[in-house]
Amino acid sequence: MTTSNKPVTYSSSGGRKTSTARVHLKNTGQSKILINGFEPLKYLEQEILVQDMLLPLKVTNTLENFEINIKVEGGGRTGQAGAARLALSNVLVKVSEDYRVLLRQFGLLTRDARKKERKKYGLKAARKAPQFSKR
Repeated sequence: MTTSNKPVTYSSSGGRKTSTARVHLKNTGQSKILINGFEPLKYLEQEILVQDMLLPLKVTNTLENFEINIKVEGGGRTGQAGAARLALSNVLVKVSEDYRVLLRQFGLLTRDARKKERKKYGLKAARKAPQFSKR
């Protein structure tokens, strides 16, 4: 009986602001990362966003081990990078439960609950009031 060395695929999702990300990770042993079919720097356009998104892989020293395909939608680039970071953290926990403690220490498993506050009637924005006149 032969055993196949077929790569195992893991998937997870994450969110930030109005963005959602779905990550599909294969343990092929080679490093390849695509976001919506583009290289991370080409898609996110800012090096700091790419570094922030790849933080879970750097913390767990798994940057070179996986083939990663990320689909993001909604929001802007910062929200999409944050959503991808949370999704990467969640999928790494699925790969190995040992990563959970390390990722938790860096705060990478917690969803950032901050969202845009809605505009209220009688105000110009969420909290900005019209100019006050004494007379």
